[in-house]
Amino acid sequence: MRLISVSRSALIRSPAPAVYSLIADYRAGHPRILPRAWFGPLEVERGGTGAGTIIRYEIRLLGTTRRVRAEITEPRPGAELVETDLATGARTTFTVAPRGEGREAEVTIRTEWEGKGLRGWIESLTAPPVLQRIYAEELAQLGAVAASGSPGNG
Repeated sequence: MRLISVSRSALIRSPAPAVYSLIADYRAGHPRILPRAWFGPLEVERGGTGAGTIIRYEIRLLGTTRRVRAEITEPRPGAELVETDLATGARTTFTVAPRGEGREAEVTIRTEWEGKGLRGWIESLTAPPVLQRIYAEELAQLGAVAASGSPGNG
């Protein structure tokens, strides 16, 4: 088994607390940052904001569509939010750190999972470039939504 890790960061021109709130809001905010080319609708099964929330969505990767059911935790509320795939254990972490005297936020999206056998080896070669592209689009959308000042509208 090998640990596969993919991450991407961007500077968002909005204060860290506002950016974190947008990411943690799975009813109105988070769905607006997901690139539609890759993600189907995000559904909230339980909760809706931050820790304890359970979500469902579809992701289209490498010619296949996968259904994901994930639970949200907040190891560092206001700074780190984790989506854990309940079927595979894959973890996507959103880290938000204040920058620019509090006027901006550096956001990192990182996904880690265990690659097993031949499939894991193939995933370690093919998934990182695709996920890098998805995260670049997601971070760009996050920046646009945060700049709009109305994360729940749209």
